[in-house]
Amino acid sequence: MPTPVTLVSQHELQMAQSTNIINALAHHPGISEITTGNGISKPVIRGLGFNRVVVVNDGVRQEGQQWGDEHGVEVDPQTVSSVEILKGPASLMYGSDAMAGVLIFHDTPALAKGEMKANVSGEYQSNNSLRDYSLDIAGNQNDFVWNFRFSDKYAGEYKNRYDGKVKNSQYTEKGVNAMLGLNRSWGYSHLNLDYYYLKPGIVEGERDEVTGEFEDETPFQHVKHYKAVIDNTVYIGQGSLKSILGYQHNRRQEFEESPTDPGLDFMLHTINYDIHYEVPHLGGWRWNFGINGMYQRSLNKGEEFLIPAYTLFDIGVFATGGLKINHWNISAGLRYDNRHLHSFGLDHVFEKISRNFSGLTGSVGATYSLGDIDVKLNIARGFRTPTVGELASNGVHEGTIQYVIGNKELKPEYSWQIDVGFDYTSKIVSTQLSLFANFIDNFIFNHKLNGVKTEGYDTYQYTQGNARLLGGEISIDFHPIRKLHFENTFSYVNAIQAHQPKESKYLPYTPAPRWTLELSYTFVNDGKVWDNTYVAVTMECNLRQNHFYAADDTETATPSYTLVNLSAGTDFKVRGKKAVSLIFTLNNVFDRAYQNHLNRLKYAAVNNMTGRRGVFNMGRNFGVKLIVPLSL
Repeated sequence: MPTPVTLVSQHELQMAQSTNIINALAHHPGISEITTGNGISKPVIRGLGFNRVVVVNDGVRQEGQQWGDEHGVEVDPQTVSSVEILKGPASLMYGSDAMAGVLIFHDTPALAKGEMKANVSGEYQSNNSLRDYSLDIAGNQNDFVWNFRFSDKYAGEYKNRYDGKVKNSQYTEKGVNAMLGLNRSWGYSHLNLDYYYLKPGIVEGERDEVTGEFEDETPFQHVKHYKAVIDNTVYIGQGSLKSILGYQHNRRQEFEESPTDPGLDFMLHTINYDIHYEVPHLGGWRWNFGINGMYQRSLNKGEEFLIPAYTLFDIGVFATGGLKINHWNISAGLRYDNRHLHSFGLDHVFEKISRNFSGLTGSVGATYSLGDIDVKLNIARGFRTPTVGELASNGVHEGTIQYVIGNKELKPEYSWQIDVGFDYTSKIVSTQLSLFANFIDNFIFNHKLNGVKTEGYDTYQYTQGNARLLGGEISIDFHPIRKLHFENTFSYVNAIQAHQPKESKYLPYTPAPRWTLELSYTFVNDGKVWDNTYVAVTMECNLRQNHFYAADDTETATPSYTLVNLSAGTDFKVRGKKAVSLIFTLNNVFDRAYQNHLNRLKYAAVNNMTGRRGVFNMGRNFGVKLIVPLSL
């Protein structure tokens, strides 16, 4: 595949010390996270986030309130066995919004016939007393397959050297998941049911002007996400017909003054549909034809309003093909999308809006393979329609401490991206180089209105411009012996707006350049009692970010910092089978006080006692994880 793809295995996810699923991925090359406290993370791919990143879970687009700065991804990490990261425009398969890329979360594959297994896991982290428990039971009896999972997580207030305990940064997370299905020679049919619950405190960072201590404010969110997905595949002729129908119900409440009466209360209903036919061999080509989209209805149930109630209908048709000729692997595709959005008016708050958007996208690419070397080239066209928040917001968002105003005249974003890749693999070294150039017309962003206060809050409004992003990732894994690995990775993004003065030249939320070094050694591999016994030391260097959106003091420069992390793990075997997995981690070994450039709390109030602005990231954190697989 010529497009840049990163595969994150279950073992990698288990080894990572993290607070949520996006945090577990954020240290991979080209991937970052916008954080609000410790429990809320938004994915960023190559400098682009929010509605430019599509998350696919249970085979459908995850639809919550992803337009919000402090709205995370409603996915239980315990349900994810592996992750596929597509970097670059993926509008071809997923329609509007996938301009930056796609995160595809894969569940555990169904067991072989006659098997029945259980899995119990627990985790503890010292910094915020995080406790995480999970129980998973799966089986396959006469091709009837099932999987039931329950998880429960609680994390207290995290701490660091400068702030001590960060007031109101605690969160609770729960998940229940069930899969029932039938596997036959004609194909399969699976029903997935999910419930996800998150209760995070909203960190505002307000301080006493004299003592510098955090104010005793306790706003919080209630997030509930329900999902039901029917996934069917039927083998027809030389190909397979796949159909997916999903329903999602997202309820997001924000409590400010009262713990029982929400200020903001969003209710979102989504119906996803996807039908496509895959033909592995037709005239020498691999073909995929399909239609997919969604219907949405959003309601406001709270006392306050930020976005209007709305309906949305989205449909897209696509065709992709692939051909292998000698050393060449060629792929291409086209897609047409149409989206209609209708928002409802509200006296003195929202104006009625009815907009129709359409776009034609496509991609063409090739991979040339010659022994240990792969050279890749891909050109893709991306497309994204404005969200209802960008078009029609008008209100105070407690989570962002901002008054946000929409712009009903916004146009769709279009992009052209060129990707060039080079992979080399030998017995002692593996190298991957991926470079990109992304040109976006009508790039939508939120900017601060200088000197404007609305209801006492800083006022922000959406506007547009043309953007250019250049960058890439390089990874070099040197392994002179099989047990020893020394891996270096580097990620860089330069994101600017065309024809803008210096203070508004750079795009908001552009991650700093990052260099990561990891040295790991495996002591025992496939032993009689011990297996996969390893130790690793990682050094993560985040360079100074001088490229920031400085207009109206929206962003400021971020100093460089380096974190050192340690990890070790092993599997204990009984009678040749894995009985227990133990994983130990120690992140931020030297308890470095730092602020990541994408930490939204960086811009919280100044501590008058120290002169430091904002809230800092987590300090030293020890973690231990226990995983017990059981055969029933």
